[in-house]
Amino acid sequence: MSWTNVKLIFLRELRDQLRDRRTMFTIVVLPILLYPLLGMCFLQVQQFLQEHPSRVRIVGADHLPAAPALLAGGWFAEGLASERQHLLVLELAEDDADETALLRSAAQRDIRAGLCDLVLVFPSDFAARLAEFHRALPSATLPSTSPRAKLPSPAAIPQPLILLDSASEKSKIARSRVEEVLRRWREQMVEDNLRERHVPVSATRPFEFKPDDVADDSSKAAAVWSKILPFIVMIWALTGAFYPAVDLCAGEKERGTLETLLSSPAQRGEIVWGKLLTVMTFSMATALLNLAITTGMATFIIGRLGNMAAAGVQIRQIGVPPLAALVWLVLALPPVSALFSALSLAVAAFARSSKEGQYYLMPLLMVSLPLMLLPMLPQTELDLGFSLIPICGLILLLRTLIEGQFLEALRYSLPVIGVTAVCCLLAIRWAIDQFNNESVLFRESERLDLGLWIKHLVRDRGDTPTVGEAALCGVLLLVIRFFSNFMIPTPHNWSQFATTVLVMQVALVATPACLMAIILTRRPLQALSLGRPSFLITLPAAVLLAACLHPMFAWLAEAIRFVYPLNPSIAQQLEPIARLTTTQSLWQVILIIALTPAICEEIAFRGFILSGLRRMGHKWGAIVLTSVIFGLAHGLLQQSLSACAVGIIIGYVVVKTGSLWPGVLFHFTHNSLSVLQGRVTPELHDSQPLLRFLFSPGCDDGSLFYSPQATLVCGLVGLVVLWWLKSLPYDRSAEERLQEALDHQTPLPAKSIA
Repeated sequence: MSWTNVKLIFLRELRDQLRDRRTMFTIVVLPILLYPLLGMCFLQVQQFLQEHPSRVRIVGADHLPAAPALLAGGWFAEGLASERQHLLVLELAEDDADETALLRSAAQRDIRAGLCDLVLVFPSDFAARLAEFHRALPSATLPSTSPRAKLPSPAAIPQPLILLDSASEKSKIARSRVEEVLRRWREQMVEDNLRERHVPVSATRPFEFKPDDVADDSSKAAAVWSKILPFIVMIWALTGAFYPAVDLCAGEKERGTLETLLSSPAQRGEIVWGKLLTVMTFSMATALLNLAITTGMATFIIGRLGNMAAAGVQIRQIGVPPLAALVWLVLALPPVSALFSALSLAVAAFARSSKEGQYYLMPLLMVSLPLMLLPMLPQTELDLGFSLIPICGLILLLRTLIEGQFLEALRYSLPVIGVTAVCCLLAIRWAIDQFNNESVLFRESERLDLGLWIKHLVRDRGDTPTVGEAALCGVLLLVIRFFSNFMIPTPHNWSQFATTVLVMQVALVATPACLMAIILTRRPLQALSLGRPSFLITLPAAVLLAACLHPMFAWLAEAIRFVYPLNPSIAQQLEPIARLTTTQSLWQVILIIALTPAICEEIAFRGFILSGLRRMGHKWGAIVLTSVIFGLAHGLLQQSLSACAVGIIIGYVVVKTGSLWPGVLFHFTHNSLSVLQGRVTPELHDSQPLLRFLFSPGCDDGSLFYSPQATLVCGLVGLVVLWWLKSLPYDRSAEERLQEALDHQTPLPAKSIA
């Protein structure tokens, strides 16, 4: 790759973007004007934010005791309502409805009509039962053997009824206020009862506690801004990258200048790098500009609030953004901008026009926003599991650095940096592939005609499914799996479990793939890769490979459970199913758990989906994407990650052998060994030398796990089998042969690009 060409393309694109007034206004002018306008609007609207009184209707107010008093002149008694809660307006009502059903219907009607916010009902015998309860309390002067020393039953305790509408915010606010008032009223009764029985009030409070905040002002400010500033940088880095990317790809398609650039001596990769650097420049500039404006506005406003606090106005201060936070954010900005710029460039290359490109921003935001918002949750902390999540781990690392926890950040800096770097490289590779694929780059706008589209599917069917059809099948299987989890009941015995597995595998996994292969392709058997393998020896080789790699996959699953521990409630729900598989006859368990998924899942995933995705032209891309869909279909995160790793090996076996049957045998062997591993008891382990070599005690509960020496030996044999598979010739698709030709093309000499 010629960096001279990259530099020329970068300067050309940068000059064009700087001349575009719309881009400059969106990225530069709009943020400068937006934040002051938002602050002014907030201050203007704040005057309308005031405390509103809660209207409380009290039914049975005549049945209240005289002392201590709850009501006083249409308000709650002094001392019961705090400064904020004294706004409750009481509305006394006749005690004309003793039935709870009538009270509920009347309260619902009046609350929804806005006549009141809450109804507080005291039963007709409230005062009498309260007095009886008071008399039944033991006295401190009576011996414990006295009949009066027996406490009253809970049924004798009077209970007021609070009727509210949880769908109304006003009603929920009124509830919290009324509950606070009733709590204080009850405390007054407790104090009166204790004084009457000559018991000191302090007896109910054997100790007092006083919180003391040891955090200094800088730490408090860092804790607040560590959640705000990284999110601002991320969201503006994405926004600043997307609009220039749309203009550099879809905009050039509309202006007709993309063909001129593609016909230049520069390679597609050089063109992508030049455009990528341009998009990164605007992404970083947008994020830095918004970060500077945000910190500047915050410093100014907090300074003004500090002057108001000095004048006697009570204002809670959060402190100005720390300077160290800005340093860490600036250091993290280049990889973030590179990731978002590459993703935006790849998505924009797929768009036919600038208008269509704008629509693709929403899916990109929907995928990125949860990863940005997850670190803002209070229970989310930086650990090994979160550090492996893209974007989320980087935000948590920045949050930890801003808060000054450098040792904690150092522990997980390498996983975060590694994951971010891998994501950047994959995104850049995807963008380059988009530019190499002219069917994507020069797609034409077309109107959607359902009839013509159906005729096209039937008339222009190929021997294997298209990429879109394979992706549709994968999404369809995931959607079916999602709804089936809620519709299919949990099995309670082996018969129900076997029926559930058979229905889900045959009807919900294999059948949709087979129907799509019959309808959408000319050769369903070829579409499902059900042909004969190129070498029959690959069938026993697949069994040997599965047996040799099973210990490594078992250790991988254990590592995944260590990084992402299984929720105890989920583990409790899975325990009965695990018990069923260990108590049933072995051949039935292998038939249901090993053989059925091996056939049905391989037909769907390594059959229809993989054969369609291979038409992208990238063997490994198709294998990994198929494995990701295969992993997502397993539901639990721990199972999904393990299944994805196993699926990559199965996909490679299917591609190299040209047949689905070695993959079925690999899948069947892997599942069967998992079943057999759970059947190995300590007694059987001690009596067999081979089992003593393979397994060693893994936990205190007596369970057995693969020994390190067995894992090492089996892993080496498995690597030898994989190396032998790598040497086998295989049938490449037409798209894969074209991609190989593009990858091995000879670069042209670098020349000036206008």
